[in-house]
Amino acid sequence: MTWSWIPGNLSMIWQLTWENAKLGVLPALYGLLISLPLGIVSARWRWFYPPVLSGVSVLYAIPSLALWIALIPYYGLTDTTVIIGLTLYSLCVIVPNVVAGLHAVPGPVRQSATAMGYGPLRRLAAVELPLAVPVIIAGLRVAVVSSIALATLGQLIGVSSLGYLFIDGFQRDFPTEIYAGLVVIIVLAVCCDLVLVGLRRALTPWMARP
Repeated sequence: MTWSWIPGNLSMIWQLTWENAKLGVLPALYGLLISLPLGIVSARWRWFYPPVLSGVSVLYAIPSLALWIALIPYYGLTDTTVIIGLTLYSLCVIVPNVVAGLHAVPGPVRQSATAMGYGPLRRLAAVELPLAVPVIIAGLRVAVVSSIALATLGQLIGVSSLGYLFIDGFQRDFPTEIYAGLVVIIVLAVCCDLVLVGLRRALTPWMARP
């Protein structure tokens, strides 16, 4: 192991980490934007949920490399190709959590909001979604960590990510580069997860603290 390689390549590692973070976080955020309306409609009209769940599950079953190759003719070897693919994957995690979060809101709470004069939209925005935040963010956490890991495969189609360290380290039989990539990926995933935990606590100040 040649650990002296790491200090000499910190700028490259930082750049690859930033690229990987972008490819991991953006798809999860886009997935959340798509999942919220899908989840709300699925929770309100339950017959709509099975086909939605089946659709996102089918998308999740497509191998990432195959999906990206299918997107390349339209978006090229760009970040957009990877982000679109990972956004589609994130739906399989986030949509069920949105539905589960809304279903977990107690009936008496909904009835109380209605009795206070809240219409359906106001009740959804002011009561139901805030109470569903913990479950929704739990799904978002899984989506972000999964996307960060899968984003490394983007290097196989020429999209810059921490996957470069794995491929280059393997080709040169240089394990230091591979281990450095593994450590950075883990640290990046943990940091993003902690940020989301902090966001959940900020959005749900009423929840009991340990």
